[in-house]
Amino acid sequence: MELSQDRIKDQWKRVCSRIQQSESNRFAVRWLSKIVPAGIEGHQVSLLAPSSCIHELVKQNYADQILALWREENADVESLDLRLSASVTPELPLNSPALLKPVTPVSSVVENEPDPDYPKSLLNPNYTFDNFVVGSANQFACAAARKIAEDDSVSFNPLYIHGGSGLGKTHLMQAVAWRLKERCPDKNVLYLSSEQFFLCFMKALRENRSNRFEGTAKFRDIFRSVDVLMIDDIQFICGKESTQAEFFNTFNYLIACGKKVILSADSSPQSLYAIEERLKAKSDVIGLADRLKTRISQGLVVDILPPDYELRLAILEAKAKKLSTSVPREVLDFLAKNITASVRELEGALKRITAHAELIGDPINLATTRNVLKDLLKISDRPITMTEIQYAVCGHYQIGLTDLKSTRRERRIARPRQLAMYLAKVLTPLSLPDIGKAFGRDHTTVMHAVKTMENLLCRDKQLSIDADILSRRLKGEPI
Repeated sequence: MELSQDRIKDQWKRVCSRIQQSESNRFAVRWLSKIVPAGIEGHQVSLLAPSSCIHELVKQNYADQILALWREENADVESLDLRLSASVTPELPLNSPALLKPVTPVSSVVENEPDPDYPKSLLNPNYTFDNFVVGSANQFACAAARKIAEDDSVSFNPLYIHGGSGLGKTHLMQAVAWRLKERCPDKNVLYLSSEQFFLCFMKALRENRSNRFEGTAKFRDIFRSVDVLMIDDIQFICGKESTQAEFFNTFNYLIACGKKVILSADSSPQSLYAIEERLKAKSDVIGLADRLKTRISQGLVVDILPPDYELRLAILEAKAKKLSTSVPREVLDFLAKNITASVRELEGALKRITAHAELIGDPINLATTRNVLKDLLKISDRPITMTEIQYAVCGHYQIGLTDLKSTRRERRIARPRQLAMYLAKVLTPLSLPDIGKAFGRDHTTVMHAVKTMENLLCRDKQLSIDADILSRRLKGEPI
């Protein structure tokens, strides 16, 4: 018997209503509300999806359930035909009483009680753009973060921020979340650490054992319903094959749907790939970093470098203004010159000397600063040896000492060799012939290496970072 369009719509509403009652499918409303029932011909139900994203999500996650429930509504139904049609208008708006209303935006979880099934975005109220001090080392990254936070029509997606620990990646990521919350309170903005993402996925896998794969279905509903997904320290997912596979599928889906994705890591995508290759040397599975390298090429990769003296001093001055204790300029200058590892250590040093002054009562001056921070400064007069330099360079670049001293000219060997010669010239009193002898070379080779490094260090950011790390490590300074 042929059914009227109104009868078909009523059946569709009842099917949707039953799906919404299942806790594991509570987020399906976001997608089902956009589907339009086209009719029933013979024994087949026809549904129309307005976009390829909605079509694929419903097809992969809800098609079997829709067919089973519709069979209970209409015993004549035997199959389901879900087609793509960009011209359709949803019959069930998002605020329809027949459907559960959409999930609470998680960008507001700091103030509001979040949905119990939704992972929490733990945002630090101090990590805003207003509190982020900009300098040459982070200017590009900050500009990109502001752009994606304040402009819905940015041309780049995803945004990938990388840099060493304690340089401000997390601050920038959370600043984006706070700005989006302020500007677009209705957006679903989810900020998580990679550990939180991993734990959410492990919970979903555990739920699968008792709920017949409903755990991962709910996981996908949650993560694929966001407008902006932000994952911090993505490098910790490398090597966890099932987690990284799920992450990449989510990442790929959101990008295809035009949703924003922002990632941070301590390494560039190329370096992540090298880490992953070492972790899965015996595996043939194409991993997260390998696939990310390709996908990220369509977005924007920005780096945050270690802060230079001017930026370190500016950060200290900004922090000092907010303290109840006055800190002399000469102390701030001393900290900026001697604590170069990261912004986090810089701020920690300032807190230590002000806390010491408040608790002990000693004045804040250079003498007390040196005494309070002596373990952090680790200033040593012990001479640095050629052997220490060679082993430090080998360890940093993961090459053998034999290769470093060899005549091999591959760039991955030659460049570390030249850097080792340069560090020896800068950090030791050895003559050029003595340095050359340690590498089986003459003094002209050392002169060429030093000159090459001096030129490259002005242009190659990564090489400059490597040289700074190695220099501080050899001098016993914090990294």
